[in-house]
Amino acid sequence: MKTLGQMFTDPTHQKYHIWQTIVTIFILASCVGLALETVSEFDAKYSEELEKLEWISVCIFTVDYIANLLYSEQKMKYAFSLWGIIDLVSILPSYLMLLNLTALQGTKVLRLLRVARVLRVLKLVRGAVETQTESNPIVSNLKIYLIIFFSVMMISSTAMYFVEGSLYSPENIEIGQKALDALAQPGQTPEQFIPKDPISGNPVPADKQFFTSIPTAMWWCIVTLTSTGYGDIYPVTVGGRLVAGITMFLGLVLFGILLNVVGKTLMVVLFGEKLKSDD
Repeated sequence: MKTLGQMFTDPTHQKYHIWQTIVTIFILASCVGLALETVSEFDAKYSEELEKLEWISVCIFTVDYIANLLYSEQKMKYAFSLWGIIDLVSILPSYLMLLNLTALQGTKVLRLLRVARVLRVLKLVRGAVETQTESNPIVSNLKIYLIIFFSVMMISSTAMYFVEGSLYSPENIEIGQKALDALAQPGQTPEQFIPKDPISGNPVPADKQFFTSIPTAMWWCIVTLTSTGYGDIYPVTVGGRLVAGITMFLGLVLFGILLNVVGKTLMVVLFGEKLKSDD
């Protein structure tokens, strides 16, 4: 029983690292699955496989959450801590969708629950921090940087897809077009539906509908994080530009962290032996 508890709570135990590796694999797999769900052609062809992957991942994360809660010395403190809330959020949306509650029938609510699953990527940061070693701090810091970069990219891309891309998703276009068709007079050609920014009310024309999937938004996010500017695609709504502004700020923060890691690495590589001899 003690060994089982160490597997979930003791970063120095070998089985803990094995379990964290399993959790990490399923976090990455679930993030890839979430992104591919937004590609309509891929989802139509592999929807069953993606759903199976999702529920296998949810089972793994549920075991992880319950075990951390049971074996924690301060259960309530863990439950209401940042990591405890993140662990709960990583599984709760899937169970809410499974319940098929009446209040969750709206397309926007269901899409929001699906997008909320991306927060499970933050579990990677938790694992990297907990397994950080002092024996090789440069490797540990670089690992943490790469995980944070991936987390920011995944969350920002998903947020951009939800905030702006969902406005011209196939489901939203279909619903909007049906509403216009219903208003058309008999014998009258209905207008073509053009999505609008819910905040400014400005239309989003077809040639500005860039964020049609999370993988597409990832390309925008990589360009934005590395150059603090827009590339060949850019947001046109108020919400999308707000997400872009936060992403550019995080890009500057990540660049500063990278410079710090690279600077320390160069100090060790170029001057490490000299500093030791001076001691």
